[in-house]
Amino acid sequence: MPGSACCGGAAVRHDGRVTPDSPAPSAFAVCFVCTGNICRSPMAEVVLRSLAEQAGIGSAIEISSAGTGEWHLGEHADSRALAALERHGFDGGRHRAQLFDPSRFAEFDLVVALDHGHERALRSWARTDVDRQKVRRLLDFEPGLSPQGDVPDPYYSDAAAFDSVLALIERACRALFTQIEPGLRGNRSVRPDSTDARAALAQDT
Repeated sequence: MPGSACCGGAAVRHDGRVTPDSPAPSAFAVCFVCTGNICRSPMAEVVLRSLAEQAGIGSAIEISSAGTGEWHLGEHADSRALAALERHGFDGGRHRAQLFDPSRFAEFDLVVALDHGHERALRSWARTDVDRQKVRRLLDFEPGLSPQGDVPDPYYSDAAAFDSVLALIERACRALFTQIEPGLRGNRSVRPDSTDARAALAQDT
């Protein structure tokens, strides 16, 4: 199941940019979704988490990933994905594959699909317009990276393909982080398990 988090809220502007509502009582929750949750979505999860931690606001965002299919439940990320992450200075060793649970849409502020197929599946599973509006493709945040708007699946390819896909994911995640960082900075002292911090922020709203 996706990592549990209470949502902080997000606004989608007319230009498509995502802006976390700020201040908010808890972490902004993002879930990346690909097919089996062993290649693309775990790489995106690791990259975005690293960006938030490097910026000193890791506690303001809850990041998870999941798959649309259950072929690899409980498995580590693909060894080639882990190797690519390591070559780029990331650590994906803690990852375990999980299935996206549509009943938990409400827990996420943003559900990021890695390609059009995942986007269609997620939108079909969403039970409300509010949930459907949370679904975005990763390359929506950096549309010039691919004419098709999809992060290609490297599963049947070689190590070079994993490096190429990771580079694509890194650039798109940086663009995503640039959009949400200002809102996250309003929540940087908040941790999901910090009742006192939630109460303090609630008094300000």
